[in-house]
Amino acid sequence: MAKEKTTFTCTECGGTSPRWLGKCPSCGAWNTLVETVAESAGKNRMSTPQFAGLAQAQPVMPLSAIEASDVARTPSGIGELDRVLGGGIVEGGVVLIGGDPGIGKSTLLLQALDALQRAGLPTLYVTGEESGAQVALRSRRLGLDHSQVSVLAEIQLEKILATVEATQPAVAVIDSIQTVYSDQLTSAPGSVAQVRECAAHLTRAAKATGVSMVLVGHVTKEGALAGPRVLEHMVDTVLYFEGDTHSQFRLVRAIKNRFGAVNEIGVFAMTEKGLKGVSNPSAIFLSQHSEPVPGSCVMVTLEGTRPMLVEIQALVDSAGPSPRRLSVGLDRDRLAMLLAVLHRHAGVACMDQDVFVNAVGGVRISEPAADLAVMLAITSSLRGKPLPRGFIAFGEVGLAGEVRPAPRGQERLKEAAKLGFTVAVVPKANAPKKPIEGLTLHAVERVEEAMAVVREMG
Repeated sequence: MAKEKTTFTCTECGGTSPRWLGKCPSCGAWNTLVETVAESAGKNRMSTPQFAGLAQAQPVMPLSAIEASDVARTPSGIGELDRVLGGGIVEGGVVLIGGDPGIGKSTLLLQALDALQRAGLPTLYVTGEESGAQVALRSRRLGLDHSQVSVLAEIQLEKILATVEATQPAVAVIDSIQTVYSDQLTSAPGSVAQVRECAAHLTRAAKATGVSMVLVGHVTKEGALAGPRVLEHMVDTVLYFEGDTHSQFRLVRAIKNRFGAVNEIGVFAMTEKGLKGVSNPSAIFLSQHSEPVPGSCVMVTLEGTRPMLVEIQALVDSAGPSPRRLSVGLDRDRLAMLLAVLHRHAGVACMDQDVFVNAVGGVRISEPAADLAVMLAITSSLRGKPLPRGFIAFGEVGLAGEVRPAPRGQERLKEAAKLGFTVAVVPKANAPKKPIEGLTLHAVERVEEAMAVVREMG
């Protein structure tokens, strides 16, 4: 019996090589080539229906002549999930949701399907990792009594597509895409070719029938979605589940959304009855101190369309020969830059000190508006003097020591005033024309001005 011909396929880009190489010749990634069975070339694959376009063929037309209408959305019954999706589930849309094992992906989707089914929509839950009995047991634990969600335990793509066509659900969940395989390919489930082809078939079925598809994706050790990167390009929306499995709170973040805003987040709390939406997430990210403590400064950050208050904590301590710079939830390189600006323009030296900075609650802050709050928290810890009660600050700091404005400063200030904060240090360009009731504003243009204002308060 002749040995099957094998090739080496890149797990990042899907490129192939006849032999193993340390570096992928297509994308340049290291140690990503895995051995797969080569596909037979006995037929002309380009003539098969699987290579048909996702949209129906149309003549060439100018944009102004094409009829465009807003997409209709169906609320999922979970407010925080609808926020991340941009208002609800879109007919024929394909959503890819990834996250660490045990983070709550299957739990959230089962709750959403049950809410949709109780609203009168047919739903289908396809599980490739569990049996129907395990899914039923989870539904009992979540308190979803007498749930009418249809469950199919299957991993063969052709049977899944036939079931979707026969039952015509409004929403179908595939848990997970890495377990599905097609008979047209000889490679194992989870391989680059299987993931790419199965996702393409499911996406084509969603566009053709109007069924909303939700694909659950595994993640790698580095936290990226497993499989080829083209998987994220094919779908309409990509969601990431974030959070520590030991913590009560979870974040769902939109990385890509063709029907809504990106970088929108939904905040959930894991309870005995499943995931519950958190309507006021600022309460999670603020520590409850009976008295103000040194090294703590509250800032207002923007996550999508939602302003949230986050506490920045800093600890400055005497160091050995090589001082450490460590940040959790913030960019470490930016921390080093802010320490240099603090020394050069404000006269606060930390060269011989260990500096640790943390964003409370496990949130990750990527916007530069946190700069001023980080610098004030570091200065407060170094001097051992707490900032005043009800104090907030935000603003980007440049290398020349200037304090730059943050986008949508009015919304940030109104959110802080609503939660009872009374003193704010903000960039001069963010100072409102009309005073905000209950909020004393100090508008600054440079770092040294902000330091002087805080010293006067202390």
